[in-house]
Amino acid sequence: MIEQIKYKNELYAILVNQNFKKKGGINFFTPNNLGLQCGFMKHKKNHSIKPHSHSKRLSKIFYTTEVLFLLKGKLRVDFYTEKQKYLFSKIIKANNIIILIKGGHGFKVIQPIEMLEVKQGPYNVRRDKIRFTKVDESKVKLK
Repeated sequence: MIEQIKYKNELYAILVNQNFKKKGGINFFTPNNLGLQCGFMKHKKNHSIKPHSHSKRLSKIFYTTEVLFLLKGKLRVDFYTEKQKYLFSKIIKANNIIILIKGGHGFKVIQPIEMLEVKQGPYNVRRDKIRFTKVDESKVKLK
């Protein structure tokens, strides 16, 4: 199952649960217009993917997109507007993937986690990250 997480009709994230592994072939979770493409491939033995390369091209990245693959545990993801207003939270579990596209986000570890993170680079933590100063966890609500 792929769930699009939206606020005011804007795509903030895509949550992919562990059932994504059941589908065969090439299946992308992200629409073609996103700055980062994320998908899953499942092929039988002896399947061939023809050798290829990707064309050199200039792309503009307006926001860093992050992909988190939760290998173990349970994680609460808190969503915020770009103006740092808390929206809602989602729980993700082991073998879930979340693609963070827009707005702000924070995390609370519910059970010890192991996760893999992928994002565009180059990445400069001073220039590319805005830390929120006023976060009130008493407003947390699960969606």
